[in-house]
Amino acid sequence: MIRENIHILRRRIADACLRAGRDASDVTLIAVSKTFGTAEISAAADDGLADFGENYIQELRGKYDTLAGRGIRWHFVGHLQTNKIRYIAEWIHLIHSVESLRLARAISDAARKTGRTIPFLVEVNTTGESSKFGVKPPETAEFVHTAAALPSVKVDGLMTMGPFSDDPEDSRGSFRTLRETAEKIRAQGHPLPHLSMGMTGDFEVAIEEGATLIRVGTAIFGARTKPTVLAKG
Repeated sequence: MIRENIHILRRRIADACLRAGRDASDVTLIAVSKTFGTAEISAAADDGLADFGENYIQELRGKYDTLAGRGIRWHFVGHLQTNKIRYIAEWIHLIHSVESLRLARAISDAARKTGRTIPFLVEVNTTGESSKFGVKPPETAEFVHTAAALPSVKVDGLMTMGPFSDDPEDSRGSFRTLRETAEKIRAQGHPLPHLSMGMTGDFEVAIEEGATLIRVGTAIFGARTKPTVLAKG
């Protein structure tokens, strides 16, 4: 099932890129594997996926230890607490969800102690929903300028989530806002190569609006039938 799902996803990604006049190689599929086991992750990796996203630190640490040597690039896509950064600082590939300078500074401190540079994305609240984390779009440029000056980190782009809706088109405005926000900041001298946006329900719209990273779980692994029992990272 996982292999078939991945093949279907790749076709849908290619079709969305074609509609947008983009190259499919410019879009990275991140398999969001929270609550799924290492067997499912291994099956996806066997079919060529290298990027996996997790929401919970304890769960991520266990999977990282078990799957060491598989060449997986681990992404943290959940809400990150400052006191948990040390558990992933030595090897995390990309943190998607930095929404405060306090968190950015904590990542900088942890990165400096490990002797590496940790890349992260600035989370932007493009919907205005109080249930979502993120910097407000008008405040994002100043946030990026300040965070980019910190040592041992790299601001690699922006991330957002669309509104809670069953209609993918309802996300288009949010994704367009993220792209336009990034374009303004790039014009000020920050490259921001990545836009992380789009999930199972709206990733095609996200690609049409410029996503370079899409975070897909259900369309790869199926519906989640068991809640996580681990503390949120």
